[in-house]
Formats: sequence, structure tokens, C-alpha cells
Amino acid sequence: MRVLGVDPGLTRCGVGVVEGVAGRPLTMVGVGVVRTPADAELGMRLVAIEQGIEAWLDEHRPEFVAVERVFSQHNVRTVMGTAQASAVAMLCAARRGIPVALHTPSEVKAAVTGSGRADKAQVGAMVTRLLRLDAPPKPADAADALALAICHIWRGPAQNRLQQAVAQNRLQQAVAQHAAGTLKTSQAPRTPQAPKGRTA
Repeated sequence: MRVLGVDPGLTRCGVGVVEGVAGRPLTMVGVGVVRTPADAELGMRLVAIEQGIEAWLDEHRPEFVAVERVFSQHNVRTVMGTAQASAVAMLCAARRGIPVALHTPSEVKAAVTGSGRADKAQVGAMVTRLLRLDAPPKPADAADALALAICHIWRGPAQNRLQQAVAQNRLQQAVAQHAAGTLKTSQAPRTPQAPKGRTA
């Protein structure tokens, strides 16, 4: 499984590609940051992020894209920028038909370090260890992107099975409701029709 992790942000959008399967050693394929100037117009910054992510998709051909789920913060402006960059990443993947998974920061931290409250230094240290790197990727956005990819490789298959089970259960309920409605209609008493009178 090859996953592109995206740590969304307007100024620095972390990207990292990891390959492997759960239970076996993982391999870092690539890591980096898509940067945009803070003084540029918003629309142009989003275009730059799109072009950067498209280049990564072209080069590495991931099977899945894992994006950090945006959560509420005190700084509304930061949240908006993160959400906009996140939407660009999801759009790029969806346009190519690549499945997108969203993972919260606490899910990623728990998957990589064992604690949902780990700090960035702990995440970077574990990413370095898990991928057998010489040093933690810099900046932290790059390490976070790799952590997202690792999280999805480890948790993605289980989440997919859960989603499939939920979908199957809904389908079965829909079929049962349809059958019950059909049965009820067929068993409903028919209103007797009055005999037709003869015409002279």
C-alpha cells in the first residue's frame, strides 16, 4: 500500500509518501513541503498548493491519500487556511479517483506514538524510528505528513472493513424494509367492486 499523507496548511503544506502494510517494516518514499508566500493573494496560494500536490501525485502515484481532519482552534484564521488547503488536497485526489481518508491529530498521534497527547517532538522521533531515518524530517509539517501516511497504513484496512460492514448492514435494512412494505401492500384487503349494471 502506498499512501500520500498531507498535513494541510497555507504557508507550509507537509507531504510525505510511505509504502508498506500493517505488521511489516514501512518505507519512506518521499517527504517535503509545499510552500506559499504569506503575502500572496489567497487564490494564488491555493493554486500553488494544488500544483504542488498534483506534482507529488504524478511522481509517486499513491493508492490512498490521508489528510489531517481539520478541528476547531482558537485562531479562526488559522483554521480557515488549514481547511482551504485540506479541501485542495481532497479535490486533487478525488479528481484522480484516489480514495481519501481523514484522520484527526489525536488519532495520528495515538497510532504513531501510542498517546493521543504526544507533542510534535515525540511524533517526529517515532516517525524517524519507524521509517529508519537518520534524523527527524524538517520542518515538523513534513514529519506530520509521514505520520498521517503511517496512521492510514496501520488503521486504514480496519476502517475500510468497518465502513463496508456498516454499508452492508444499511443495505440489508433497506431490503428488509422494502420487502416488508411490499408484503404489507400485497396483504392489504381489497375493496370489493360493485357489480356493473347492464345497459339497455
